[in-house]
Amino acid sequence: MHKIAMTATALLLAAGAASAADTPATFKSPDGNFSIDALEALGRVSDPKVSPDGKTVLFGIAYEDLAENSSNNDLYTLKLDGKDTAPVRITDTPKSEGGAVWFDGGRRIAFLYPDAEGNMQMWTMDADGSNRVQASEHKGGIGGFLLSPDEKKIVVIGNVKYARNAGDIYPDLPKATGRVVDDLMYKHWDEWVTEIPHPFVGTFDGTKVGGLKDIMADEPFEAPMKPFGGVESFAWHPNSEMLAYVSRKKTGLEYAVSTNSDIFLYHIESGETKNLTEGMLGYDTMPAFSPDGHYLAWLSMEHDGYESDRNRLFLLDCYTAVKRDITADWDYTIDEFAWAPDGRSIYFVAPKDGVIPVFSIEVEKSVITKLTDTQSDFTALAPAGKDRIVAMSHSMLRPNELMLISLKGKKTPEVKAVTDVNGPIFAQLDMPTVEKRIVATTDGKQMLVWVVYPPKFDATKKYPSLLYCQGGPQQPVSQFWSYRWNLALMGANGYIVIAPNRRGLPGFGSEWNAQISKDYPGQNMADYLAAVDDMKKEAYIDPARIGATGASYGGFSIYYLAGNHNKRFAALLSHAGIFNMEQQYLETEEMWFANWDMGGAYWEKDNAAAQRTFANSPHRFVDRWDTPIMISHGEYDYRILASQGMAAFNAAKLRGIPAEMVIFPDENHWILKPQNAVLWQRLFFRWFDRWLKPDGNK
Repeated sequence: MHKIAMTATALLLAAGAASAADTPATFKSPDGNFSIDALEALGRVSDPKVSPDGKTVLFGIAYEDLAENSSNNDLYTLKLDGKDTAPVRITDTPKSEGGAVWFDGGRRIAFLYPDAEGNMQMWTMDADGSNRVQASEHKGGIGGFLLSPDEKKIVVIGNVKYARNAGDIYPDLPKATGRVVDDLMYKHWDEWVTEIPHPFVGTFDGTKVGGLKDIMADEPFEAPMKPFGGVESFAWHPNSEMLAYVSRKKTGLEYAVSTNSDIFLYHIESGETKNLTEGMLGYDTMPAFSPDGHYLAWLSMEHDGYESDRNRLFLLDCYTAVKRDITADWDYTIDEFAWAPDGRSIYFVAPKDGVIPVFSIEVEKSVITKLTDTQSDFTALAPAGKDRIVAMSHSMLRPNELMLISLKGKKTPEVKAVTDVNGPIFAQLDMPTVEKRIVATTDGKQMLVWVVYPPKFDATKKYPSLLYCQGGPQQPVSQFWSYRWNLALMGANGYIVIAPNRRGLPGFGSEWNAQISKDYPGQNMADYLAAVDDMKKEAYIDPARIGATGASYGGFSIYYLAGNHNKRFAALLSHAGIFNMEQQYLETEEMWFANWDMGGAYWEKDNAAAQRTFANSPHRFVDRWDTPIMISHGEYDYRILASQGMAAFNAAKLRGIPAEMVIFPDENHWILKPQNAVLWQRLFFRWFDRWLKPDGNK
């Protein structure tokens, strides 16, 4: 279930014609409380890109329009000299711009925008937003682009046909809708796989894209990899004559059981392709050449089939062909990285101790330095000259804003906010507070637990509380901000939120992260309960009014705890969770995930790990269910099918358990459409208020 965030292209495809009804400038809070309306009015900052001279940052801000049930992303620029604090809006159009980059020395910008047929294409404009011109005319549109360093070449992501339909087999049945399937991976994430992405390389004259050629023609493989791969899967060599790209050159069953992707190097003139990571068995992703072309850096996992393995930072010496792991002595996983302009060091972000800071590592000596020390997470690193980095930062209490990290002449780097897009909204609100708590686990370890307290918290009162169960199962409970699982919103509605960094989460070393594999119902469940039992010692926690909630693996956790919580919880809510492990093993698409985490197939009677997993499937404990439960699921969720939620709901009703279910026919593993998102939040609080608040009108 663990996946990286959606690419800019995916966000663009989710966005449509919209003009935000409420923005920070117009939103007015009626009571000073952080509410669903306030959450939906927030501007969503994304994708910072620094100009070649390091003086200006280009980025997007998206607003949702509830009436139109869509969102719109516009582009903004901001000088980094500290004199101007207000971003300059350079696009104001009915549809979303995205994937924007500087070119022509910072005088112009290239970006994605729909053409007249609604297909995404590359466009160009002047740096002030004027003189918009459509640059590409690729049939069916493109999913992203990357200009070469000399700006004379380009690689774009275009789809090619993959699966056969009935008309391919029987041309006299052109209107037949049957899908003919003869191998695995016929569906993926939220779609039936009828097309796959390929890299098309062509020329760019500053105005028009031409001569696009599929460099993987006749290869039935993805590049970038579905479902979330984007332009980060490509890297031009500084000489503009070679292109590195990521692909997992497998299909069907072989694809379904393997995470073994590789970095390939394509020579533009000769057409020769070379596998640079042959023999490296796990995910190899995010290639990036050093500024002088001496090294190629990329993220590499060690084990085939383990998608949440530690991401190591590897370097290939392009002159000697020697590869080395420069993070071999560092026991944490890296999320993303960027070369420093001098090529002597690399900046990266990684979960560590409950937050996601920015680090640097010296290329030659592998010395790692922590650059930020705030109770927040960082992402989207964009070096701004020799000694500065622009990044996005968020916390459980505030969404992304742009930060400037200054390194020059400072013993401790300075971190300064350069945008305050949502300041006018938060200035009106009383927000919760967040506290770090250390809890002893049942096996004698120390676990970091984030606790969110309601605004104006009064320790002399008693509060209802919610246990938050993280998904993934190996995604960090850091200082994350979510528009669906917003812990600040839960706190603002009067709940104390308990968010444990249970076993299986990154940021506490490989052993802690890996423990959950093949042990879904084991130690991490004990970790959840240890956090709840520790908090129950506090006089302000009402032990009779504790709920639990989560999505994906967190949803599995709710189904399992429903039969194994020993009266700790008074209400439960599960979204997109696994209810029946045997059912899940055969319904999901990425079989490597099921094989690694479950230990194998349920029919492998001599496989002790698999048998232990399936013997503890949540559906086997329905006879113990005694707690009201709400269930939600999206019907486009092909990772965990909606039938799992329906089965759990049916089981609860047959057992006489108070239950409610909401099925979203047009959502996948997440709930993305604005009106569905608001519906989800309203139902969430209606359910828990009903069971956990004295005036909840049971």
